[in-house]
Amino acid sequence: MCGVGVLEQDRRMAETMRTQDGLYTLVLKHADGTREARVIGSIVDYLLAVDDPDAVVEKMASPETKIVSLTITEGGYNFDHVTGAFVEDDPGVVADVDGDTPPRTVFGLVVAALRRRRDRGLEPFTVMSCDNIQGNGHVARAMFTAFARLQDPRFAEWMDEHVAFPNSMVDRITPVTTDEDRAAVRDDLGIEDAWPVVAEPFFQWVLEDDHPAGRPAYEDVDVQLVADVEPYELMKLRLLNASHQGLCYFGYLSGNRYAHEATQDPAIATFLRRYMDEEATPTLQPVPGIDLDDYKATLIERFQNPEVRDTLARLCAESSDRIPKWLLPVVRDNLRSGGPVALSAGIVASWARYAEGTDESGEPIEIVDRLAESLHRIALTQREDPLAFIANRQVFGDLVDDERFVAAYRDALDGLVRDGAHATVERLSRG
Repeated sequence: MCGVGVLEQDRRMAETMRTQDGLYTLVLKHADGTREARVIGSIVDYLLAVDDPDAVVEKMASPETKIVSLTITEGGYNFDHVTGAFVEDDPGVVADVDGDTPPRTVFGLVVAALRRRRDRGLEPFTVMSCDNIQGNGHVARAMFTAFARLQDPRFAEWMDEHVAFPNSMVDRITPVTTDEDRAAVRDDLGIEDAWPVVAEPFFQWVLEDDHPAGRPAYEDVDVQLVADVEPYELMKLRLLNASHQGLCYFGYLSGNRYAHEATQDPAIATFLRRYMDEEATPTLQPVPGIDLDDYKATLIERFQNPEVRDTLARLCAESSDRIPKWLLPVVRDNLRSGGPVALSAGIVASWARYAEGTDESGEPIEIVDRLAESLHRIALTQREDPLAFIANRQVFGDLVDDERFVAAYRDALDGLVRDGAHATVERLSRG
């Protein structure tokens, strides 16, 4: 594997990988305090696109490259949250489309490499998205071909016909590496590792088997190769990811700072299970080979793992990318079907209260979001205008026009302001 950092903020990762010859420590943290550690040696190179974009393009254009996998976060696909259309006026996209300078965006880099392979008579690589987006392969296909169309419509047609974009679902809670983790690897294992990876023991990777240029024997390492990923990804996004949003704002406002602290609160745990059972599960498709009751119980256990120490700040970050992709589809499905929305509306209200920028002790909250400034500004007006936050159509579309959702949202927001986060989530957990 060759890692690629696309952004300037990836420089530290690049320097670490070069210093450590691509080696890093993976530490699995079990709930009983035991650790499993091993050194991973699969990364043989790491390139930083901001330093040498042509080297990145040439690496992807090499005949030895079979798969280009993407882990670029939910916000990396550059589409409008309401319309789903590719954002053509993004400054980086505009610069890459013009082609006056070497490509800098993931779109410019990947499309340039595909064009180079085509011109050399080489089979295209597979573009394999691993991000937490419903239909991530479909989204990747739409966004990369939309970019290509701006440069050359005929090449975009070639891409659409010849390039595989399999859907996938990847699930493992992997918190941000801390100095404490680095110290533990040094003290327990005698290894100086600037970037160990810590994770829970659980993992699930479900992948559509569509890799025309070839692939590793994924089935030998417990990857589920399936014809259709959608039932699995809906399960994960609407149960796990949306539940992370369900616990993080309520937990943070109540004074918790870690996911296990919040989920060990019986009110939050009950709230999450009710959300999963009553609002998320009815919107799912049948999931072959999965016992949903067992899956949901396991989710609560995973969230409660005290060893993982997943921070609520991490879960609260980039909410404007996450809530529209993970939670609002549940809301819209239930509004169409006449299903309940009170718990989902409560999660949205807890985000709105969090976006005010102070917790219930008056401590400041650092809002990490690409829309942080505007979200904070809007949230500060909601004591006078309770619907100000969800009136932001850039994020919520037309939800503010739905009377049933608005009533549930106002009820939850009023409770958060009047009674506080813990009392509100406790009330919602009782129904």
